[in-house]
Amino acid sequence: MPKKNPSVIRVLVVDDHAIVREGICQLLGEQPDIKIVGQAADGEQALAQVAALHPDVVLMDIAMPKIDGLQATQKVMAEFPETRVLVLTQHETTDYILPLLRAGAAGYILKAASAAELLRAIRVVDVEGAFLPSNVIRTLLDGVTQARAAQGQAPLTEREREILRLIAEGLGVNEVAKKLCISAKTVITHRGNIMEKIGVHNTVELIKYAIREGIVKV
Repeated sequence: MPKKNPSVIRVLVVDDHAIVREGICQLLGEQPDIKIVGQAADGEQALAQVAALHPDVVLMDIAMPKIDGLQATQKVMAEFPETRVLVLTQHETTDYILPLLRAGAAGYILKAASAAELLRAIRVVDVEGAFLPSNVIRTLLDGVTQARAAQGQAPLTEREREILRLIAEGLGVNEVAKKLCISAKTVITHRGNIMEKIGVHNTVELIKYAIREGIVKV
């Protein structure tokens, strides 16, 4: 759908905190080239507003009730691909950034950004379709570096993956040993080998690794 007024960027503000929405709307309302067409407190409201208002840019929070920002972005991109989603959030890790970008978000900016940077992000996303600030790019590059370093690790054997999965599912050493018909000492040896290979130091880190690598589902 072509823009009714190419000189004005129509923005929908989505955040579950009213004080945040109001502050953003006050800032954007002072800009001659930006018009607030609506507000939403969760992803469900956002989808209804996008369908009704067809904004040019959706300023999208992540952590929201009912439907979160990731799910809402996926649905907006599937149904209204001409709409740009600019994620505005406090989360600065690849665990949040990458899924949103893969879902089709046009940009990602932190709530700690300055007002000038937020305005620039909205304008760039509207015209060019993509915006990432330098700190977000740096986070992504750090993630790539860590992933490359992880690729240098010796791969886990099938037995090690099996033991790691059971540990991540909450089984103790004796329970794992009984389930696999091996001794508890063997389980402890395997666990030590796994921890050395992946560079972790306790069970909590083991579980996080298993979840991140898809060895266990949550």
